[in-house]
Amino acid sequence: MKNNENKQMKLILLSIFFLFSGMFCYGQADTSAYQLQRTKVNRLLDERSMKFGQYDQSLTMHTGIFGLKTKKDMQRSIDILTEIVQTDNHIFRELKILLDYKDLEKTQAATKASDVEGRINAYMQTIAKLQQQNDRLNAQINTLEKQKDIRSVISMVLGLALVALLYWISRKKPAFFTGKTR
Repeated sequence: MKNNENKQMKLILLSIFFLFSGMFCYGQADTSAYQLQRTKVNRLLDERSMKFGQYDQSLTMHTGIFGLKTKKDMQRSIDILTEIVQTDNHIFRELKILLDYKDLEKTQAATKASDVEGRINAYMQTIAKLQQQNDRLNAQINTLEKQKDIRSVISMVLGLALVALLYWISRKKPAFFTGKTR
């Protein structure tokens, strides 16, 4: 019986191992998408930083007469600022996607955890049920063995009584069949 219980426990532990290993592989796939999105956001931030450097440079440009700013210089600064704003908007959109990935990962992790917890509880209930059934069967085995022992004793007593009766009859045989007593 112990060997059977050990096999059941090994099977359950193996099932739990495969369940968790599958969950880790799934989490890695989501993490790679998150990493790609993160790289995209970092690239946009670098692009924005470069554009801001251009804007800073455009502020120092004075191509007009007597070192004054021209309308063209100001328009170039405004255009660069417009590009910075557009890049910022793009960064915000990509950050939203990045946060959505993170929220999705959290939701999936919570769902997986709930699912795993439910499975573990089901396994625990099954184990408890099997242990109860095993205890019941062991109790029945003990009862049947006791009954077998009692029947063996009764059979031996009856057998001895029958042998004693046959022995007594064989000694009293002539008197028993003739009706005479010794």
